[in-house]
Amino acid sequence: MREVEVSRLTDVIEKLCIEANEHLPEDVKCAITGCRACEDGEIAKGVLDKIVENYEIADAQNVPICQDTGMAVIFLEVGQDVHFEGEAIEDAINEGVRQGYTEGYLRKSVVKDPLIRENTKDNTPAVIHYSIVPGDKVKITIAPKGFGSENMSRVFMLKPADGIEGVKDAVLTAVKDAGPNACPPMVVGVGIGGTFEKCAILAKKALTRPVG
Repeated sequence: MREVEVSRLTDVIEKLCIEANEHLPEDVKCAITGCRACEDGEIAKGVLDKIVENYEIADAQNVPICQDTGMAVIFLEVGQDVHFEGEAIEDAINEGVRQGYTEGYLRKSVVKDPLIRENTKDNTPAVIHYSIVPGDKVKITIAPKGFGSENMSRVFMLKPADGIEGVKDAVLTAVKDAGPNACPPMVVGVGIGGTFEKCAILAKKALTRPVG
């Protein structure tokens, strides 16, 4: 059994919140520059040039890529041979988000009650997905989900007879309905199967895979 102090989660999550909001992953950068290289439309080329300029400034100056720094979505894979010591895991995770969004001067958009709309002022609570896996390691993936894209998310209930064509139609419908409302460049995560909530989690987790 491996002992892990939960305060280590707080430290790592603080750094990851800032890193994820300030520096675009290399696979995404390559996808954008690849699209720019094969684009013929002048307007599209101009937009892609601005996106490249934007992430280059964010890299150089350590500032957020976008003003919408989103809700912290955290995937926590915990080895079954790990034993956490200290405070509650969820409290440690939220403390990491709190510190990251405060120390990183990231916009805090989360509210306590979705109807009363009182801002928590530290972007907590985070959305946390736990999974128990073999081994004695802990893997943390942070995906700050901007609300411009989150609001465009869709769940479709298809019949078995709809098949792959039904899935394709659903994806294209979601993208078409989103139109320009989801901030570009758009990466589409698709989850198929399971229950109402399972397919949504699969779709969100798909966004953490390398582009391409």
